[in-house]
Amino acid sequence: MNTNRCHWAGDDETYIRYHDEEWGVPTHDDKELFEMLVLESFQAGLSWITILKKRENFKKAFDDFDVVKVAGYGEEKINELRENEGIIRHKGKITSAINNAKIFIEIQKEFGSFDNYIWGFTDGEIIKAEYLTESDLSKNISKDLKKRGMKFVGPTIIYSYLESIGVIDNHQEDCFKY
Repeated sequence: MNTNRCHWAGDDETYIRYHDEEWGVPTHDDKELFEMLVLESFQAGLSWITILKKRENFKKAFDDFDVVKVAGYGEEKINELRENEGIIRHKGKITSAINNAKIFIEIQKEFGSFDNYIWGFTDGEIIKAEYLTESDLSKNISKDLKKRGMKFVGPTIIYSYLESIGVIDNHQEDCFKY
């Protein structure tokens, strides 16, 4: 059976699985929301397939994306991550993941969950097919996250993040997930 998918899914099994099982699926679990925020920020300047293929390495390196553990990382852990060939070893991205974990926790305290915060921007509604790389929504969220002190959360990264967690559903019209 030939299944129509979004053109970007191509024929790579990793991409196909991500497209079919995760991309655009509304996510409300704070752990998953943190994982995707970290992965999307590491993707800046790189291809998404690079991140997906290193995802399991990221999970191990970042303690299964336990936000409290990541927020507590010190210099020793930063050095360990910088030596880990299984992940992206960019020091700025590593330190921003730690910084962002601390702010993620602050947002959880303020809003009851990060889920409440991020989905609050659309009142829980899914935005349907915009086919952009950034939008007013991603600009507003980016601006708010930066104001709170997060790094590597520009409008394009946040737009991709919103697609990955299902706030924005950008499946193409001929895709079986549309």
